[in-house]
Amino acid sequence: MNAKKYHITLNGKVYEVEIEEVSSTDQVAKQEIKQDVAPTSIQNSESITAPMPGTIINVLVKEGQAVKKGQVVAILEAMKMENEIVAPVDGVVEAISVGKGQNVNLGDDLLEIA
Repeated sequence: MNAKKYHITLNGKVYEVEIEEVSSTDQVAKQEIKQDVAPTSIQNSESITAPMPGTIINVLVKEGQAVKKGQVVAILEAMKMENEIVAPVDGVVEAISVGKGQNVNLGDDLLEIA
């Protein structure tokens, strides 16, 4: 099998990922495995996390509200600057984990969009 290695940066951390080429017999084995996986284990939601420590000065959406990719969903104040937190995908706000005036740390969950 032919494998390629890549470095991927996610939330400031670098991960090494190895991708192998799949042969036709491997695909058959993977199809059998996929059939055994329960459909409830697949999650199509996107978490929005705090890009830096700061204070939430406004949450501009409500649970159940439809949002578009790039839409401002919250304002985070850090180092006396207001930072717009935007939706990374189109979807519906599933959960809001923060409130106005709440302090957050880097990586804290803010919202969940499905």
